[in-house]
Amino acid sequence: MNRRTWALLAALAASAFTSPLLLAQSKGEIKIAHIYGRSGPLEAYGKQTATGFMMGLNYATNGTMTVAGKKLTVIEKDDQGKPDLGKSLLAAAYGDDKVDLAVGTTGSGVALAMLPVAEEYKKILLVEPAVADSITGEKWNKYIFRTGRNSSQDAISNAVALDKAGVNIVTLGQDWAFGRDGVKAFKAALKNAKIVHEEYLPPATTDFTAGAQHVIDALKDKPGRKIVWIIWAGATTPFGKLADLDLQKRYGIEVSSGGNILPAMADYKRFPGMEGAAYYYFGMPKNAANEWLVANHYKQFKSPPDFFTAGGMSAAIAVVEALKKTNGDTGTNKLISTMEGMSFETPKGKMTFRKEDHQAMQSMFHFKIKADPAFTWGVPELVREIKPEEMKIPINNKR
Repeated sequence: MNRRTWALLAALAASAFTSPLLLAQSKGEIKIAHIYGRSGPLEAYGKQTATGFMMGLNYATNGTMTVAGKKLTVIEKDDQGKPDLGKSLLAAAYGDDKVDLAVGTTGSGVALAMLPVAEEYKKILLVEPAVADSITGEKWNKYIFRTGRNSSQDAISNAVALDKAGVNIVTLGQDWAFGRDGVKAFKAALKNAKIVHEEYLPPATTDFTAGAQHVIDALKDKPGRKIVWIIWAGATTPFGKLADLDLQKRYGIEVSSGGNILPAMADYKRFPGMEGAAYYYFGMPKNAANEWLVANHYKQFKSPPDFFTAGGMSAAIAVVEALKKTNGDTGTNKLISTMEGMSFETPKGKMTFRKEDHQAMQSMFHFKIKADPAFTWGVPELVREIKPEEMKIPINNKR
């Protein structure tokens, strides 16, 4: 047997011996950090997002939890709603845990603190569900994508529902990024209605007596239609206090707001006919992803999916779709070029990452509240879907 034959046999033997190991290495895993407020002021929102994210991974991978032969491993971290903690957790996820990308977080203030970390480590941070415009605006960098709606999408869709001549509006919001950005965007979107006062209260407010009186004083003597538009996040909201004051009957003042989680919408039941625009309500979108989410959430939890559950699922679908398109390649530049302009189907319908700022363009839902005795919350009945092309969402980054 000549030297060439021996060399060929040796190479084949080596290949046969090492191929299982090489195959295992090629399969490997894709590590994803999910950082959210599992405790703290937005705990309910964070837990819903986490549930939706895991359900979304299951849905998008057809139950395999793999993409391109690679196992998806999720590392969860609780930022407790604290910006400094969220920042350090993300750095640890990128630096110590060696995650390929990260998803998070719940609060806008925490998300803003995390943005520079993604830029420092040059890795993707997919923001869900933090809302502040500045996340994909002035504080944005190219490593940031967002499936969650931004303040402008919230505000402009609500303006579509309320912006009519002769309408006087007082805004009532929390004094932090979520509230301030939301009101700023809402004001910018109004073309006919008039803002007569802006009322800001500390995020953890539980006594709304003084704030409610300021609302009344600003509106009670105004002519025409009078509305207090509320932008609020957290367990304790001003709706109960405003309902107790019976603003409509006593002063002709209507209450309006966007959607919220189902427990928070219990007080909406006291405002039948209330108009607004919502990010999501399980009974509104008609598509395969939402049908799957509703059916499987009922099956698993004996209850419908909520506001942030749909958001978590949307984030998971975006991650999986991007990884499918790259055939499991987690290189940051590859992911960025893949995700820019990428469309994907979510429980809300189609979303598309806008190339300029990586904000997911998406539908919103104009609703009116119905007090249905079959539900403990006010039921938002769909007036119409507000398509992305109807909302002129500004591009506020410096790219």
